[in-house]
Amino acid sequence: MFARVNSLGCFGMETFVVEVECDLSNGSPRFDLVGLPDAAVKESRDRVRASVKNAGFKFPVSHLTANLAPADRPKEGPVYDLPLFIAVLIASGQLRADFSGCAFFGELSLDGSVRRVNAALPMVMQARDSGWKEVFVPADNAAESAVVEGINVYPVEHVTDLIAHIRGHAALQPAVPITAEAAHRFPVPDFADVKGQHEARRALEIAAAGNHNVLMIGPPGSGKSMLAKRLPSILPEMAYGESLETTKIYSVAGELRGDVSLIRERPFRSPHHTISSAGLSGGGSVPRPGELSLAHNGVLFLDELPEFDRRVTEVLRQPLEDGKVTIARAAATISYPCAVMLVCAMNPCRCGFFGHPTRRCTCPQGDPAKYLSRVSGPLLDRLDIHIEVPPVDFQRLSSEEKGEASEAIRARVNAARQIQEARFKGSGIYSNSKMTAAQTREFCKLNAQSAALLEKAFLTLGLSARAYDKILRVARTIADLDNSGNIEIPHIAQAIQLRSLDRKFWSPASGA
Repeated sequence: MFARVNSLGCFGMETFVVEVECDLSNGSPRFDLVGLPDAAVKESRDRVRASVKNAGFKFPVSHLTANLAPADRPKEGPVYDLPLFIAVLIASGQLRADFSGCAFFGELSLDGSVRRVNAALPMVMQARDSGWKEVFVPADNAAESAVVEGINVYPVEHVTDLIAHIRGHAALQPAVPITAEAAHRFPVPDFADVKGQHEARRALEIAAAGNHNVLMIGPPGSGKSMLAKRLPSILPEMAYGESLETTKIYSVAGELRGDVSLIRERPFRSPHHTISSAGLSGGGSVPRPGELSLAHNGVLFLDELPEFDRRVTEVLRQPLEDGKVTIARAAATISYPCAVMLVCAMNPCRCGFFGHPTRRCTCPQGDPAKYLSRVSGPLLDRLDIHIEVPPVDFQRLSSEEKGEASEAIRARVNAARQIQEARFKGSGIYSNSKMTAAQTREFCKLNAQSAALLEKAFLTLGLSARAYDKILRVARTIADLDNSGNIEIPHIAQAIQLRSLDRKFWSPASGA
């Protein structure tokens, strides 16, 4: 007998329909699985055989051939266990039902329990787009899958529950998404805890308002990491489309908690400096998103930037410009989105006290320059804002006075973002940092005095064309925070100040 059951597959961020075909024929008992399966898929034979027996059914004693179509696409992971289980029962005549409008996926344990799999959310979206009305998923994947509208998502804990539903003995109830109010939210640190550092706080407010990349440089203990960890508290809340995109990435990577339907808070990823280039950008033998993509629509924080391997940090250059990372392999080319705000922190030298107002640098002669040179010029050029974070004196540290709360800063950031959304409406761009060259010329026009000031800075500081554009975009963001339609001299002056710090430390005249 022959059976066909609908399922789905995922490779990178791309999903596709898979038809699980099963045929029983005369011959010696054998279970053949074809259709470019990987090792995890091949092992489905043993899991399905045990699940069929432990669920009270008989595994057919004949030649069983299962095909995963299309046969020219690689199949990965244990997602086909559940559809294979159903196909075996239909082909052996132990189950009768019309599954033409349904899809199945899930991993089976030997006792018939259904375990969670990766990429459930994008696969359910593919099922809906394929016109199917019902999809049966592992219970642990139900929360994320339920956010897809237009299709009934049924959570399955054990294969016996699914059989009872099919036979009409005990109906499964469609899953419902967990609301933001019901979901547990992790507390985000508040800027009110920060003592002093008014210039750095202002720079991060500008960065949040325009989604600009940031470099913070200062001695140990000055508060660089403390400031970076509070940045998500002033970023705008994610729109539904952004939440869906980010949740899809976490679903594919297998990093989505079972009690989360949608990721509502912007991600904050802080990988250790020993990370590999594949860990940062993604890839591996089984391609998966890296830290760059896991920070999509959020913050990627690289602490102690010079300690990262040079080959790892150079991976950032193209993705920062394109908003996506492309991984080329012999079998296929995969792209993952990575629209991130990159925040980097570093000491000015190995001991951390080069340029310190009161402490002497103990590094050997020429060592600070060698340390700073570990950050390449092209990467430095892609960081819109450069902030010096000086040490905080005792009076400010011991003060009981609270700093401005994140809620107040976030209100100003939201107002600036609303101006930008109206400005770029219909263009697919939502922040000043992502402006094209044509948009920069259109929306960042300067009057004669501002243009003269920028020209002087360009010649004096030896800025690149990319730095010129970034100064204009940062100035546009500062003007938006001031609710100004025009970029005035104070706006362009502050943008230049936030761009010229690298000349203090990296310039030959600095004596580093």
